[in-house]
Amino acid sequence: MKGKERIRAYVRGEQVDRLPYMPIVMSFAAQGIKAKYKDFTTDYRLIAEGQIVFADRFGADHVSVISDPAVESSDLGQAVIWYENEPPANDESCSLLLDKAVLAHLKQVKPEDGRRMSNRISAVSALADRVGADLLVEGWVEGPCAEASDLRGLSRLMMDFYDDPAFIRDLLTFTTVLGVSFAKAQIAAGATVIGVGDAASSLMGPEIFEEFIRDHHRAYVDAIHAGGALARLHICGNTTALMPLLKDVPYDIIDLDHLASVSRSRAALGPDRILLGHLDTVAVMRDGTPDTVRQALARVLNEAGGSNYIVSAGCEIPRDTPEANFRAMLDFARETRP
Repeated sequence: MKGKERIRAYVRGEQVDRLPYMPIVMSFAAQGIKAKYKDFTTDYRLIAEGQIVFADRFGADHVSVISDPAVESSDLGQAVIWYENEPPANDESCSLLLDKAVLAHLKQVKPEDGRRMSNRISAVSALADRVGADLLVEGWVEGPCAEASDLRGLSRLMMDFYDDPAFIRDLLTFTTVLGVSFAKAQIAAGATVIGVGDAASSLMGPEIFEEFIRDHHRAYVDAIHAGGALARLHICGNTTALMPLLKDVPYDIIDLDHLASVSRSRAALGPDRILLGHLDTVAVMRDGTPDTVRQALARVLNEAGGSNYIVSAGCEIPRDTPEANFRAMLDFARETRP
């Protein structure tokens, strides 16, 4: 089976030849084509080339345009700190919404008109043209809470949930409109799955997530499914307490960072939801050996109930990870029959 067929069939609950393999690689992919990371994030041709080279060398079932959390925000006018060989970062010292009143006048940017959003759309198109027949092509957007944090600053945002809930509701509505629009544009360009990265959500707690954030995720998923693509949720950190709240939010794939409990997540979400990842990106992937990687994967698969699990790590795998550890992940996927 080709990677695209394998993942889509697996999500539908159909029989496949082996476990899918979907590692998150960004800096490792840039390094593989000897590109500086700043160039990688700003040139869609390098994103496409780096992802294709990685998938070809290490047998991944998908390619992705994930690069950094400052794509949408920079197109809105947020100040960004650029580094030569690290991901760019939103500059919280001069957040776009440092003054909350700015939100009332902030205009949405059409993805095709944004310098960085259009670059990501071009990366999707290039990947779809070159490998879309064989591999799942993944677009990527900031989730509602993550984008709110990008624009307001994380600490300020956390206080706003208590001090100004009306502002929070307006801000999350704004970020959801932007995220949905960007997801639709990437689907139109050829993305067959959209990853939604909402790292800030893990810091807000289940009560706030349920009251303010969850319905916005439903809007993301509804729009992605309406466009004919799969929806994947990626939240860094310990998301165990959020899992019961995600049971009725129909993401096709839910990532687990290494801090989350696999067994408790499985119990909360039920036996049919596809879980992905969980391996510690440093202790297991970068600092481990092929044997420890395989052992960790066997443990995670067992805790996930023995099925409906996609081989990956909990988040981005570092650039200095031994190649043998990537190959150990692929070997585990190839040797495991769902």
